[in-house]
Amino acid sequence: MAPDNTNTLTVVDPYYENLPAYMTEVYEWAYVNPERVRLLDHNLVVRTLLFFNDQRLMRAYLNEIGEGMHVWQVAHVYGDLVKRVAEKTGPRGVFHLTDITPIQIEHAEHKLADKPWCKVIRCDAAEFAGEKGLDYDLICSFFLLHEVPEEKKYQIVDHMLEKLPKGGKAIFVDYSNPSKWQPIRYILKVVNYFLEPFAEALWKNEISHYASKAEQFVWKKKTFFGGVYQCVIVTHKD
Repeated sequence: MAPDNTNTLTVVDPYYENLPAYMTEVYEWAYVNPERVRLLDHNLVVRTLLFFNDQRLMRAYLNEIGEGMHVWQVAHVYGDLVKRVAEKTGPRGVFHLTDITPIQIEHAEHKLADKPWCKVIRCDAAEFAGEKGLDYDLICSFFLLHEVPEEKKYQIVDHMLEKLPKGGKAIFVDYSNPSKWQPIRYILKVVNYFLEPFAEALWKNEISHYASKAEQFVWKKKTFFGGVYQCVIVTHKD
C-alpha cells in the first residue's frame, strides 16, 4: 500500500517566504540566499561591481542629506552606505530603510542597531505607508530600479513621488545608457543578458518615463563614467 502523504507539511524557509517571483527566480543568488549575501555584503564587492565609481555615486546621494533630515531609502544596499546615511541624518533626524527580503532586513538591522533614530521595515518599496504625520525630506532609490520588472518600475517611481512633500527631494542613482565609446557598455551587455534582465530598460527610458505625473516635477540628471551611471534629482514644480 502506498504511504499516505495527506498530512505532510511543507516547511517554508523564512528567508524565502512571501517574496515576489522575480526575487527568487532572478536574484536568489545575489539578494535572497543568506550565505551568498554574507559573501557579497562588503564594500570591496560594491566597489568592484561599480567599477570603482562607488564613492562618487554615494556622494551624489549623501551630499543631499543634512543633519536632522527625514530620509527614506527604498532598499538596502551592500557595504556601509546605510550607516553613512544614518550618520548624516544624525540623532535629530529620521532614517527609514525598507526592503522586501528577510536577509536584507537582517543585515540592515545589524548595521543600524546602535542608531535608535533609524528604523528598518520589511515592505515592498511600492507599498510603504510611512509613519502617520511624518514627511520625508529625501527619498532615495540607490540601484534598485534596474533590478525590478518594468511594471514594478512604474509602481516604485510613482509611489516615491506620491510620498514626496513640497520642498522635498527624490533621488534615483542607477544605471544609464553608456556612451558607445565606453568599453564598459559591452561588458554590461553580457552581464545584463545573463544576470540583469531588467536593467537595459534604463538604457532606453529616462526615469521620468516611469512617472505617471512627470510633468508636475523638475527632473535634473547628471551622468557619470561615460554615461554608465546616472543621478536624477526630482523636486516639485513651484
